[in-house]
Amino acid sequence: MGAPQRALWITAAAGLAVDQVTKAIAAVTVEGKQPVHALGGAVTFTAFRNSGAAGSFAPHATLVFTVLAVGVLTFIAWASSSVRSVGWGVGLGLLFAGAGGNLADRLFRTPGFGRGAVLDFIQVGHSGIFNLGDQCVTLGALTVLVQTFRGVPMRANTPAH
Repeated sequence: MGAPQRALWITAAAGLAVDQVTKAIAAVTVEGKQPVHALGGAVTFTAFRNSGAAGSFAPHATLVFTVLAVGVLTFIAWASSSVRSVGWGVGLGLLFAGAGGNLADRLFRTPGFGRGAVLDFIQVGHSGIFNLGDQCVTLGALTVLVQTFRGVPMRANTPAH
């Protein structure tokens, strides 16, 4: 396994672990309690069960987002062996972590398998409420965009036969 693959899987494992640990802590310390304000009110910790996508988009499409997440994870796992850039590895690893963390919520949180709601618990200012898996997806997408705009190929060029 080369450096790009190590970067992908280490990033994915670390991001997924941080996402799931922070959600477990939030489920115990924040959910069902009054919001906690930190940093002079700039950050609020409050629990919100989101059955849709970011910003509660399409709240009744939980199954659709579950299937999409499985597709994203499958694609990244399939493409991982051909990634030839550490930047792409980190970007795809972050996407894997975020999609995997939110998929775990959809599979194992209430109301049931494949229909669970993602636990969001961080609000900065007056933004929407999010979790660290969401931030992994955002940072992963930005990293992939930077690699694309820089002209860094994800995979090695293969000559046509």
